[in-house]
Amino acid sequence: MHDIKWIRDNAAAFDGALKRRGLEPLSASLIAIDDKRRAILTTLQDAQARRNAASKDIGKAKATKDDATAAKLMEEVAALKDSIAKGEEDERAINAELEAALAVIPNLPRDDVPDGKDEHDNKEVRKVGTPKTFSFAPKQHFELGEALGLMDFDTAGKVSGARFVFLKGGLARLERAIASFMLDNHTSPTGDNHGGYTEVNPPLLVKDQAAYGTGNLPKFAEDLFKTTNDFWLIPTAEVSLTNLVRDQILDEDKLPMRVTAWTPCFRSEAGAAGRDTRGMIRQHQFSKVELVSITTPEKSLDEHERMTACAEGILKALGLPFRTVLLCTGDMGFASQKTYDIEVWLPGQNTYREISSCSVCGDFQSRRMAARYRPKGSKDVRFVHTLNGSGLAVGRTLVAVMENYQQEDGSILIPDALKPYMGGLDRISKA
Repeated sequence: MHDIKWIRDNAAAFDGALKRRGLEPLSASLIAIDDKRRAILTTLQDAQARRNAASKDIGKAKATKDDATAAKLMEEVAALKDSIAKGEEDERAINAELEAALAVIPNLPRDDVPDGKDEHDNKEVRKVGTPKTFSFAPKQHFELGEALGLMDFDTAGKVSGARFVFLKGGLARLERAIASFMLDNHTSPTGDNHGGYTEVNPPLLVKDQAAYGTGNLPKFAEDLFKTTNDFWLIPTAEVSLTNLVRDQILDEDKLPMRVTAWTPCFRSEAGAAGRDTRGMIRQHQFSKVELVSITTPEKSLDEHERMTACAEGILKALGLPFRTVLLCTGDMGFASQKTYDIEVWLPGQNTYREISSCSVCGDFQSRRMAARYRPKGSKDVRFVHTLNGSGLAVGRTLVAVMENYQQEDGSILIPDALKPYMGGLDRISKA
């Protein structure tokens, strides 16, 4: 959510940032709504002030037994009561109009975000690891999983429809092992660039206000699943975790606040028709380990780098080649000021695919949630900065492990880092 006062004071900068996002100027229309809001508020305040003054004058008139003046003033107060009620109704309506207009405008990109239209304009920041050379043609994960008899899309289709899967046996355990490994790493004692996150088991169903707070509503309602009793299934634990601080004023010494969760996630993939229709890359239900940080404005960029390093550390520990890219203005998410995507190498596809997005959102979400903090030694409050990232997408990490550790006979070797979680199993083979 944007601050209308800031827009009014920085109209050209606001429109310039929207242009980088590929949007038309909006400051003039927003300021026009705000002008109308201010006029209504001024009229309302004048009426309230006159009512209060007239009420006092009634008392004075009655005290002097000036019944005619008192009666006239009482008629005026009655008329003002109706006028004030109408003004209050107009104020609510114009506030709702302004909020609705602001609610669908994306966050403004930082100056160091590259301009561009889509993923082709993203900037590679670093590349880690060298893709393995196979002595055979590597298969995609769904070919491997189906051949092992441990990945069943057909039955899932009968039960739930497209974009669902049954994982069985060793692959089901491997997915659980990956998630446990991630959580153990992220919750380990704080180091320079890792750990220190508090594990949370959050709600999977949230109210409108929670989804609104993170920017999922109202603009992206079609990408979400809604229950028959008006709850939303979370598209990522970011929604639940970030809302931990809604309507709160935190002490600065409680920041940064770092939390992590492993949850199922649900997305309708409304805009993904025809994309990744086979396999586990893009499903309606998937699991993810989420990272969320709440911090001060001065530390949010450093926290962004730290969070990204935490996510990268999982891939390094698993020996999976990856690259990190800085998203351009045309590819970054709605609530983000700046985003790093981490893309893991998939030999079955012979390309890098996204496995994590780490974003700094500034005060965009905290304004929607009224999440603030009080700086040390100050009576004033400021909006916190929020950050979120995948640490990592568990299903896509499973895909990456399967494809990078596949053997010519179709079996899957277990990475050393995951062996302690696999009960001594070092290879997944066909039963």
